[in-house]
Formats: sequence, C-alpha cells, structure tokens
Amino acid sequence: MIRVPMYKPGKEEATRIEFRSPDPACNPYLAFAVMLGAGLEGIENKYELPDPIEEDIYEMNPGERRAHGITDLPGNLYAAILEAEKSELVRKVLGEHVFNKFIENKKIEWDRYRTHVSQFEIERYLPTL
Repeated sequence: MIRVPMYKPGKEEATRIEFRSPDPACNPYLAFAVMLGAGLEGIENKYELPDPIEEDIYEMNPGERRAHGITDLPGNLYAAILEAEKSELVRKVLGEHVFNKFIENKKIEWDRYRTHVSQFEIERYLPTL
C-alpha cells in the first residue's frame, strides 16, 4: 500500500512515498480487513520481504519479470474470484459466512457482466446477421 519510488543518490532529501490505496469502488471494510490481515500474517510468520526492484517493471519483458519473481495480477474479475476462492487467508479474515457471500455476489456480478451485450457488439455484429 506504500511505495517508495526510486531516488537519486545524493538527493535523499527529495525521497518521497506514495500512498497506493485500493480501488475506490471496492468495499473499504472488506479491503482493509484483508490488507491488515495479510500484513499481520506476514509479521507473525516473519515473512521475508523481497529485495527491492530498482528497474522500471513496465519496461521489462515477461522473461525479465519472471526472473525477478514478478507475477501478473488476474486479468479479469472471474480470474480474481478464482484466486480469492483459493485463499485461506481471505477466508480466515472475512469469516466463513462473509467470505461465502462475497464470492457468491462476485460470481453473480461476473455472470451479469459476461452475459451483457454491449453497444459495440450490437453495432459490430448485428449487421452480419
């Protein structure tokens, strides 16, 4: 949630931090609960922090990212739901009831999105019928 961008040696006074808050459309209670739970688990289990990466990750090719242990986030809501469903940490932090309802509601949201016919699709494909 906090990022320290690269700084120039000798210009340590110009070092800054960035507060990287979650998507404003999220449920802040659930998001912050899971973030705090993840942080506490890292502290309690003494998770080792990875070395900082000083290169521009955006400019890296897939092989360079893999070499640094950088993985991609889920590419869509459905992939994110599948990842969340596998997480024992999310289940533990939210509790069984909230976790199950959250996953259920996100699957409903995905299904509504997946079955929606957009204006682009109507304009692009309807004339071919």
